[in-house]
Amino acid sequence: MVISGNGERAMTKKPLGIYPGGGSMVTDSLPNHLPLSPMDFLKRANRAYRNRVAVIDGDHQMTYGEFHDRAMALSGGLEDMGLKPGDCVAVLCPNSAAMLEVHYAIPAAGLVINAMNNRLDPGSIAYILDHSGAKMLMVHPILAGQISEILDQCAQKPILILMDWKDLDGGEIGQDLTYEALLARGENAPSFILHDELQPIAINYTSGTTGKPKGARYTHRGAFLNALGNALTLGLQPTSRYLWTLPLFHCNGWTHSWGVTAAGATHVCLPRIDAADIFARIADHHVTHMAGAPIVMSIMLNAPEQVRRSFSSRVFFYTGGAPAPAAVLSAMSNLGFDVMHAYGLTEVYGPSLACFVQDEWLELDFDERAEFTKRQGVPHVTAGDSRVINPETMEEVPWDGETMGEIMQRGNTIMEGYYNNQEATDVAFASGWFHTGDLAVMHPDGYIEVRDRAKDIIISGGENISSVEVENALYKHESVMAVAVVAKPDATWGEVPCAFVELKDGQQVSPEELMEFARGKLAGFKKPKEVIIGELPKTSTGKIQKFQLRARLT
Repeated sequence: MVISGNGERAMTKKPLGIYPGGGSMVTDSLPNHLPLSPMDFLKRANRAYRNRVAVIDGDHQMTYGEFHDRAMALSGGLEDMGLKPGDCVAVLCPNSAAMLEVHYAIPAAGLVINAMNNRLDPGSIAYILDHSGAKMLMVHPILAGQISEILDQCAQKPILILMDWKDLDGGEIGQDLTYEALLARGENAPSFILHDELQPIAINYTSGTTGKPKGARYTHRGAFLNALGNALTLGLQPTSRYLWTLPLFHCNGWTHSWGVTAAGATHVCLPRIDAADIFARIADHHVTHMAGAPIVMSIMLNAPEQVRRSFSSRVFFYTGGAPAPAAVLSAMSNLGFDVMHAYGLTEVYGPSLACFVQDEWLELDFDERAEFTKRQGVPHVTAGDSRVINPETMEEVPWDGETMGEIMQRGNTIMEGYYNNQEATDVAFASGWFHTGDLAVMHPDGYIEVRDRAKDIIISGGENISSVEVENALYKHESVMAVAVVAKPDATWGEVPCAFVELKDGQQVSPEELMEFARGKLAGFKKPKEVIIGELPKTSTGKIQKFQLRARLT
């Protein structure tokens, strides 16, 4: 085996890992049962699409054969380092070919991948490394600046790997080995054979906005099923090209890290969110699909004309978070994007519900249709059961589009549990359901519509006010880019709605004008009693951090 100058593994023998479980046939399993694992997606792609382009990363391209062979060599290198099945390997890396490789190499050796949020502060990263028991930390040079500060706060220092893929000169950060040197140690395919599909494949940490981050553990079976469910929802096929506007550290890219490969489609990498880069990659690489938080749509819609590029075919955009208002959906459609709204959480491998469009909706005008398409919808094909349940009685609410309850789910794509936190797991799984904490209604057609987080509902004078409803009203103002409505303490009513508003670039509007605008669209007790204009605090995945806004009002 040799490593070519551009980092590609030159093959001098039979491709590694042709068969499930490593380089040889599995001989000790039943002929009618094989554990489900997304690792088999890459092994199949290696046979079915070996010469097709699998990954585009800047000016570098990899075929599925090269992708597979490098991942298997890297997996063998991990075994050669003495790591054992069940050990955790943490990764700090932007969306790149290397980040895709480790999503296969680490689980193929029976290890657990912890794709870490690379925008966290050093203290949070150190906590997650310690809590997950990470035996190894892979760091991309772009993110290596704080590594010494991170490791100084770790109780136990993991093996440090500098990810120098594509011949990047990462310098010295005290690493034990470089990524390519680790890959070069993989003379043999990994010997690991998966016998139990419920073995953990990944651990993903929640944002920790209400306490220490919790580690949701995924299984091979759950990842396999959710990846296929989302691939079907997106309509991925071998000719599809998927642009990575969604962070791969977020629920392993909503399991699209595996789903795109299952379809034999092409991964188009994007290391950072930039409007010019997004438009350029869509146009240059004929992108057909992408996903991301609503903030990505805002960035694209507010991009200056000089960075926009035209493209020949429409792009499917899969989004989560707060429902996009009709004006945003209309603007995205005019720009060439078909938006599908989804719903999910870290604990359910990313998206589990999607708003599948009904034929009769297409006969409506855009604003009327948006009232339907903004819903979170129904479970995708492998997601199991989702219902809206009264959390006090544990009875399902009427399908009337009015009675609120909590979204609860059960199925094969629910996390195994929170790692090393049985108390939190028991609370989340009470009464045999996963409790999401999201309040919603069930419409007569069986479509779920989120109305609020349980902690975000505003109770004013005994009346429940949905913060989402107030936000949607303000989103209809042409100057508004982002809105977050939270409860403000009030001596008379207990609490009242307060709106924090971020305006589009170059727009000016007063708080009084926005309150008057909302007055014409909401019942009097629902309109915001105060509007505060300014930039909104957001998480690394673009979600607005309401807890910071609440803190400003107390």
